[in-house]
Amino acid sequence: MSSSNAQPQTVICLKWGVRYGPEYVNKLYSMVARHTKRPLRFVCITDDVSGLDPRVETRPMPEFDLPETFRFKGFRRMFLFKETLHDLTGPVLHLDVDLLVTGSIDDLFDYKPDAKYIVAENWTQPGQGIGNMSVFRYHIGSQTKIWERFRADPLGMLKEYNNSQTFCSRTLGTFEMYPLEWCIGFKQSLIPAWPLRYFVSPYPPPATAKIVAFTGKPDQDEALVGRWPEPKWRKRFYKRIRPARWIADVWK
Repeated sequence: MSSSNAQPQTVICLKWGVRYGPEYVNKLYSMVARHTKRPLRFVCITDDVSGLDPRVETRPMPEFDLPETFRFKGFRRMFLFKETLHDLTGPVLHLDVDLLVTGSIDDLFDYKPDAKYIVAENWTQPGQGIGNMSVFRYHIGSQTKIWERFRADPLGMLKEYNNSQTFCSRTLGTFEMYPLEWCIGFKQSLIPAWPLRYFVSPYPPPATAKIVAFTGKPDQDEALVGRWPEPKWRKRFYKRIRPARWIADVWK
């Protein structure tokens, strides 16, 4: 894709509930904008538009009509795989709001451009054919079997699969993945091993990384100041980190 292409690249994110405030979306937009040389369309699908940067397009979350147990689960985003999604068309790049963009977004669009669905490999399940949906690119309307299978029996899918990304991966069966070095997990790649983490701060991401995902806890703001929230006191012994002050230079 040429940098002079007049068609904008579309990046989407989702925000619902109160766990993540508007600053997560605004900073994600800013990071994406800094890491592309092309026209950008950035869309947030949300149930609350307050506080969002005016440069962020907003679209409403679908009306919640699932069993209550799905309200704050990743399965709720299965609507992305319906035949239509508001006015969006073609390839879109989905990014979670709890991540850092540290490299070219353009490369994430250009890699295997004919793929209808391409995702980061899940860091905790290497070699098992499971994608981590913190970052994935797909063509709107191309993966409707995900939606159709989920919608037919949502509670059955929740019972059969631990999480939505395993469900999607197993439903698709075969799909493309991004290079491992492009999309990394903060906890898996950047936090020093125990007990070194008591004395050494989390490492900055390598130059090869384009995405650093903060799955679970800590989130970006917590890692920045050296907090790793953990309700179970037995796990607090090893779930400790020193401040990762380099995050302030990226997450803005």
